[in-house]
Amino acid sequence: MHFNDAGPFDPLPLGTLMPTPSPESELLTTPLHALHLELGARMVPFAGYNMPVQYPAGLMAEHLHCRSSAALFDVSHMGQLRLTGGDTAAALESLLPIDVIGMADGQQRYGFFTNEHGGIVDDLMLTRSGLGGTSEWLLIVNAANKATDTALLQSRIGQRCSVQPRPELALLALQGPQAVTALARLNPVVATMSFMTGAAVTLNGAPCFATRSGYTGEDGFEISVPAAQAEALARALLAQPEVRPAGLGARDTLRLEAGLCLHGNDIDAHTTPVEAGLLWAIQKVRRAGGARAGGYPGAAVIDAQIAAGMARRRVGLTGIDRTPVRPGAAIVSADGTALGTVTSGTLAPTVNQPIAIAYLPSAHTAPDHTVYAEVRGKRLPMRVTALPFVPHHYVRTPTR
Repeated sequence: MHFNDAGPFDPLPLGTLMPTPSPESELLTTPLHALHLELGARMVPFAGYNMPVQYPAGLMAEHLHCRSSAALFDVSHMGQLRLTGGDTAAALESLLPIDVIGMADGQQRYGFFTNEHGGIVDDLMLTRSGLGGTSEWLLIVNAANKATDTALLQSRIGQRCSVQPRPELALLALQGPQAVTALARLNPVVATMSFMTGAAVTLNGAPCFATRSGYTGEDGFEISVPAAQAEALARALLAQPEVRPAGLGARDTLRLEAGLCLHGNDIDAHTTPVEAGLLWAIQKVRRAGGARAGGYPGAAVIDAQIAAGMARRRVGLTGIDRTPVRPGAAIVSADGTALGTVTSGTLAPTVNQPIAIAYLPSAHTAPDHTVYAEVRGKRLPMRVTALPFVPHHYVRTPTR
């Protein structure tokens, strides 16, 4: 089952985007549901929600518009939580291998919950905010895992801090090189923000919390907004000449070109951050020999892999011909020896060639090394390629 895009582009199968299909009668909706229908969105079940996978312009057009201008995504299905209390930072460090204590107000970090084997239970975005004159931490977690993540936080650290789910909030993602131009018309202060920072801002009359971050590799913002005011804000953004709506399909192809992981595909409870190439997210203060090393689930496994290396690691693959390689495709060597499995793959709109992510034995991960994907009885050559496939365009030095 594929998206209805005309032309040679062969996008991701819907199964890639639907880890938890549900009967339509059981699906939840976001505060923008009526707007999606008004805009002609094709709706699909995703993580228990009825979500827009694409709009009439099609996935290809949405993807390319995000790369060239600005695209608006509804990501209100994601989980939002607020943690407060004097012991919150230390409590979070008992679950996350990142430096929480050292975060400054307004700083955002990427992180993950780990299990006793060092596997990634879920990945997340964490922002320290000084709202209300006191420090609090705002978490964004994956939609399919938000109930499990909330239970984990409440059971493991709920006695040390307050863990408050925020279902009354919606979440919008405005992404692309012109995102700041469009959003600054609603509040100029956003142009002064830098990548991976957040601030309380008023947008279209709504009290919001915006971070300069996203899941596309482009500059952009994620905006937490009261659900009751989300549709009005979305309409105000879509009224800007640079902005068009985009669905889950484009969000997935954009993040894959950017080399970003999808939990449940590229990372999971059986994948460690070291294998996944996410060691950059574990600050030195939390590694062996650091001032606050360990103390989180799986620390010994992760530290051992950092010290001694690992048997496999995540790599990018680029196809030599134009046949797309889908998740689940086997990767083999020239003599047919099994090497690994594709975890994400598509025919990439920006680079106009097949790309994929897979885990391969370390001996087969050198740049330009050739491996073969088994697709419908054929072995297709693919080259190991440095990630990301498309350069990131994050703004680290904002306009002042």
